[in-house]
Amino acid sequence: MVVLVGPMGVGKSTVGALVAERLGVGHRDTDEDIVAAEGRTIADIFVEEGEQAFRAIEKRAVHQALAEHQGVLALGGGSILDADTRALLAGLPVVYLSMDVEEAAKRTGLNVARPLLAVNPRRQWRELMEARRHLYTEVARAVVATDDRTPEEVAQAVLDALELKQA
Repeated sequence: MVVLVGPMGVGKSTVGALVAERLGVGHRDTDEDIVAAEGRTIADIFVEEGEQAFRAIEKRAVHQALAEHQGVLALGGGSILDADTRALLAGLPVVYLSMDVEEAAKRTGLNVARPLLAVNPRRQWRELMEARRHLYTEVARAVVATDDRTPEEVAQAVLDALELKQA
């Protein structure tokens, strides 16, 4: 198993699929699991039920995926906020995909449908990262910077960081 964590828009889903392909294993994304199970977007869950309700849904999805999936798993950006989730990640091959605010702006425009970035996207992104960076680092066995790298380059860096052999 390989678990990818990091902020929204860093490329966890894209890189996760590439890593899974190179390892010859399955790929799973907990945000996709949530959308499929709930029948609505994450943004809609935030608007209709609030962040606390979403975090409870997210926690269940992450715990279920960690119990069931043996391939590459991409977690939602805020999943590491939960202490129980962080405890489950202890000892697993977790990679924190990092990027700076300028890279985030390039990739997401910081103006797309991201419920936590609705007002002042750059400032809110920085604040989110200040609150979360230490948690990403806490759970990670390795940190891979994604700035100015292609998804293929990041996928290779993940494999290299974990010293994993391609299939």
